[in-house]
Amino acid sequence: MTDEWATRVEAVWADAALSDLERIAAIDALAAQRDADDPRALYERAGARDSAGMEEDAEPLYRAALRGPLAPDVRTQAVIQLASTLRNLGRVDEALGLLEAEYAHTEGTALHDAVAAFLALALVSAGEPERAAAVALQALAPHLPRYTRSVTGYAREIADRRA
Repeated sequence: MTDEWATRVEAVWADAALSDLERIAAIDALAAQRDADDPRALYERAGARDSAGMEEDAEPLYRAALRGPLAPDVRTQAVIQLASTLRNLGRVDEALGLLEAEYAHTEGTALHDAVAAFLALALVSAGEPERAAAVALQALAPHLPRYTRSVTGYAREIADRRA
């Protein structure tokens, strides 16, 4: 992906004046400048539809994007977004599988906490609020100015009770 292309994509996402359909059209026009099976273009097309509430249209595009090579951070975002889409479509178990694998895979990365947030949401949807709280607290604990060790310990206690 060229920097110029990425900059134009970012500009479309940043344009708050665009309606959902205008954003989809603008992203599709940019995606058309790349190969039809370009993973990043497919990811952007999926995201535009997902953002517009068109999850059923977004799902196959996310899956196609994930079949190709994506930068690690974009890949993680695609997994998060696909899992969120699946959760919204009522396929919580599939979303959990994707997020649990990504949670393990992203340990120590910048997007690990984002994965944790969506994993917690999926766990709540799956009827596991205690496990969701444990995941969320474990993600939050390192960001606290104090009590990191205590919150981490309490989160582990909750997780151990559920195991």
